[in-house]
Amino acid sequence: MAIPKPQMSKEELEDIILQKIFLVSLTEPSEPDSRIVYLEMTAAEILSVGMEMRLSIDLMESILIDRFMGNFGSVEPPFQYLVGCYKRADDECKKITSVKNKDLRSYMESIIRQAKKLSVSYGRIHLGNPEAFPSPGGNSNNSITASPLLPLIFSEVASSVDGFGGSSSSPPGFLDEFFRDSDFDMLDPILKGLYEELMETVQNVSALGNFQQPLRALLFLVSFPAGAKSLVNHPRWIPKGVLNGRGIEKTSILGPFFHVSALSDHPFSVSEFFSEGSNTADKSSYVTIKTVMNILYDGLAQVLLTLLKNPDTSEKVLEYLAVVINKNSSRAHMQVDPLSCASSGMFVNLSAVMLRLCGPLLDANLTKIDKIYPKYVFSGNRLELRGLTALHATSEEVTEWISKDNMSAQYSFNCECFFMTARVLNLGLLKAFSDHKHLEENIRRFKEALNAMKNLGSPQLNTNIAQLEKEIKLLEQERHCYEAQIVSDEPLVQQAISFYRLMVVWLGRLVGGFKMPLPSTCPVEFASMPEHFVEDAMELLLFASRIPRAFNGILLDDFMNFIIMFMASPEYIRNPYLRSKLVEVLNCLMPGGNRPSAAPPTLFEGHKLSLEYLVRNLLKLYVDVELTGSHTQLYDKFNIRHKIAKLLEYLWQVPSHRNAWKKVAKEEEKGVYLNYLNFLINDSIYLLDNSFKTILEHKQLEAEMSNNADWKRRPARERKEKARLFHSQEKIIQTHLTFANEDLNTLAFTSEQITAPFLLPEMVERVASVLNYFLLQLVGPKRKSLNLKDPEKCKFHPEQLIKQIVYIYVHLARGDTDNTFAAAISKDGRSSNDQLFSAAADVLRKIGEDGRVIQEFVELGSKAEVAASEALDAEAALGDIPDEFLDPIQYTLMKDPVILPSSRITIDRPVIQRHLLSDNTDPFNRSHLTADMLIPDNELKAKIQEFIR
Repeated sequence: MAIPKPQMSKEELEDIILQKIFLVSLTEPSEPDSRIVYLEMTAAEILSVGMEMRLSIDLMESILIDRFMGNFGSVEPPFQYLVGCYKRADDECKKITSVKNKDLRSYMESIIRQAKKLSVSYGRIHLGNPEAFPSPGGNSNNSITASPLLPLIFSEVASSVDGFGGSSSSPPGFLDEFFRDSDFDMLDPILKGLYEELMETVQNVSALGNFQQPLRALLFLVSFPAGAKSLVNHPRWIPKGVLNGRGIEKTSILGPFFHVSALSDHPFSVSEFFSEGSNTADKSSYVTIKTVMNILYDGLAQVLLTLLKNPDTSEKVLEYLAVVINKNSSRAHMQVDPLSCASSGMFVNLSAVMLRLCGPLLDANLTKIDKIYPKYVFSGNRLELRGLTALHATSEEVTEWISKDNMSAQYSFNCECFFMTARVLNLGLLKAFSDHKHLEENIRRFKEALNAMKNLGSPQLNTNIAQLEKEIKLLEQERHCYEAQIVSDEPLVQQAISFYRLMVVWLGRLVGGFKMPLPSTCPVEFASMPEHFVEDAMELLLFASRIPRAFNGILLDDFMNFIIMFMASPEYIRNPYLRSKLVEVLNCLMPGGNRPSAAPPTLFEGHKLSLEYLVRNLLKLYVDVELTGSHTQLYDKFNIRHKIAKLLEYLWQVPSHRNAWKKVAKEEEKGVYLNYLNFLINDSIYLLDNSFKTILEHKQLEAEMSNNADWKRRPARERKEKARLFHSQEKIIQTHLTFANEDLNTLAFTSEQITAPFLLPEMVERVASVLNYFLLQLVGPKRKSLNLKDPEKCKFHPEQLIKQIVYIYVHLARGDTDNTFAAAISKDGRSSNDQLFSAAADVLRKIGEDGRVIQEFVELGSKAEVAASEALDAEAALGDIPDEFLDPIQYTLMKDPVILPSSRITIDRPVIQRHLLSDNTDPFNRSHLTADMLIPDNELKAKIQEFIR
C-alpha cells in the first residue's frame, strides 16, 4: 500500500516558489549551486526575531536589498538578475496550471504576480539609480554604459524579414509591465536615456544600414503613455539654442531618424548604392532603396501619429514640425546652404511622412475640405507664412486684411496638417525634383563639354578629360540615388498629386468653385495665399509627366479646371511666369506628346470648361505675355508662346475646339483675337528677320573657319571663342526658325477658315506687307545669300517657309470678296514685286505642290498688279493732295480721320488702330491711349470725301 505524500502548506509552497524565482535561500544548500545565493546574515536576523526560516512575499523587498548589497562573487548584475527573476516567475506560472485546487492555484498565481511586479519595480529602481546597487566586482553602471533595456527592446521588436534582431530575449510581458504601470517621474530618466541611445544608434546610418531596429524600438516606446510623454518633454525634442535647420536635424531626437536617406547630401558616398559604371543602374538597387525608404516613412509616420493621437503630446509634435519648417525656410532659395539647412534627405522623408498624415484629407470626395481655413496662413500661431510672395495681394493689402479681420482662432489638426504639408513639400519633395532636374542638366552640360574636348584631339587635354569623366560618373551615381528614392516611387508621387488636387480644389473654392467667368474682383483670401501653393502643384505635374504610369488612377479634371480658370487671369495670379507654367503643364498633359505620362484625350476633348474657355484663354495669355517685366522677357515670351502654339495646333484638329476658336474670332474680332493676330505677325517678323541676319553672320564665320591655313594661324583662345560663337549661332537659328515655322503654320491653318480679322482695315495692309517682305527674302534677288552648306543642321527649310507663306496668301484671297487684300498687296512699295509671285510659284512647282493652289496664287499676283495700276490712275486723277488730308505717319490720303485726345493730332483711324494693337500710347507724346478714346473728325472727313468726288 502506497504511502500518501504529506500535503505542503501554502507557506511552504510560497517559500519553494520564491526560492526558484529569486535564487536565494535562508538555509545553506545541501548541494552547491553557484546560482543560488545563501543569505546567511538575513537568516540570522529572521531567527533573532523568532520568525520561521521561510521566504515570503512580504520579506522579499528586504531580501532583495540584502541580495544586491552583499558581496556574493560571480552572481549576475542586478538588472539581468531581475529580468531572470521575471522569466523564472513566468516559467513557474506555466507549471501551476495543472494544480487542481483552485484556491491553492489562485494563491500561487498571486505570489507569482507579486514576484513579477517586484522584479519589474526593482528593475526600474536600479536603472533609474544604478549606483544604488553595486554590480559584481564593485563596478557600478554609469552613464557611459549602454542601458541593458535596449537589447531587450530590440529583441521585442525584432523582425525576421530584415535580419536585425536583438541579442537578448525579453520575457513575455516584462517590457509591457516595465513601461505601462509606473510613476512617470521614475520612468522618465530611464526613457530619456533610451531615446538618446536610439538617437546615437542611427547617427549617420544610411538607407541600407540598420535604422529599422532603432525605429521599431522608438515606435515601441512611444506606444506607452509614459514613453510618449517623456519623448516630447526630452530636452532634445526641440533643442534650445539651436539656430538653424541643420542643428535641428543633428541634435533633436527625431532628426537622425529623418536624416536616413539615399540622397547625396548624406556624409557617406553614393557608391554605397551604385558603383561607378554605366549610365544604367541595377534595378534591384532601386527596388531595395524604395522598399527600405518606405519602411522608414511608415515607421516615422506611425511614431508621429501615435504622438498626435495622445492629447498630452499632440501639441508638442506640432511645435516640433513648425520649428523644423521655420528653421529651414531658406531651403526654398535657389542655392541651399548645407551648413545652415537640414539635408534634402530629411525633407524628402518628412514630405513622405506628412503625406501619410494627410491621408484622411485625401479621400476621393475630399469630404474634409471644409476643415481647411485660409486665415490659418496669417494667424501667426505656428508657421511663419506671412513673408511669402502672395498670388496677387501686396504686403500692404495683406496687412490691411489682417488688421480688419480676427485671425486668431483654434484650428483643427486637419487644417494645420494641410498647411504644414504644403510647406514641407515646397521645401522637400518639390525642391528634390528641382535638384534632380538640375542634376540632369549638369550631366548633359558636362557631357557636351567632354565631347567638345575630345573633338579637339589635343593630348594636353587628357588630364581634363579624365577628371571630367570622373565627375560625370559621380553625378550619374547621384542621379541614380534620386531616381531610386523619388522618381521610381510612384505611390509617393501619386500621394503628392492627390494632395495638390486637394490644394487646387480648395483654392478654387475660395473664388466660388470651378466655374467661369471668375468674379470681377479677386477675393482677398485667394489673392493672399502663398504663390508657391500653385507653383508647386504645377511643378509636380510637370515632374510626374516624366514618370510612366504616374497619372494612373489620378483624376486630373480638377487640375484642368484650375488651369483653364487662372492661366489668363492676371487679376488673380499676378506672376506671368506662374501663369505660363499652367500652360506648360497643359503641354505635358496633351495627348500625343513625347512624355511617358499623358492625360487621356477626354481631358481636353470632353471637358466642359475646356470646350468653352481653353482656346479663348490661351489666346488671351498669348497676348498677356508680351511684356513680362523681366530682363529676359523676350526669351521668355517666345518660349511661352511656343508652348501655347503647340497646344493651339492640337486644339485646331479637334472639331469642338476649332468651333470655339471660330466663335472667339468672331466675338473678339476687334479685341483679343485681333491683338493675338498682331502679336503672331510681330513674332514671325522678328524671328525670321533675326534668323536671316544670323544666317549671314554664320556664313561669314563658317568661311573664316574653312580657310584652314589662316584659321590655324590664329591664337587658340580666338579659335575657341569663334567655335563657341559658331555653335551658338547654330542654336539661335534652329530655335528662331522653329518658332517662326510654328507662327507661319498657325497663320496658314487659321486663315483657311478665319479670314475676316486679317482683312480688317487696321490689319490687312500690315499682313500684306509682311508676306511680301518674307517672299522678297526667300525668292528675291538676294535669296542665294541665305544658302547654307548644311541647312538641315540649322533646321532651315526655305521651301517649307515659302509654301506656308503662299498658303496664307491663297487663304486670304479666297475670303477677300472686294479685292481689299489684293489692293493691300499692291500698296506695299517696299517689298512688292511682280516677279516675286512668279518666282515663288516656280518653287512650289519644283517641290510638287498642288497645281490649283499655285494657280490661285498666280491669279492673286495678277489682281495685285491690276490694283496697283488702278491705284496709280486714281492718284493721278486726284492730283496734288492737301497736306491736311494726309496721314501724318503714312503720308497717305486719310479715309476715316480721328483726333488723338492728348496730342490733338489728326490721324487715319486704321493707322492709329494698327499702332494701338502693339502699344497703347499716343505715338506723338506717349500718353495713354485706347481705341475708344479716339475722337472722330467728321468735319475733315467730309472735306476729304468732297475732295475725292
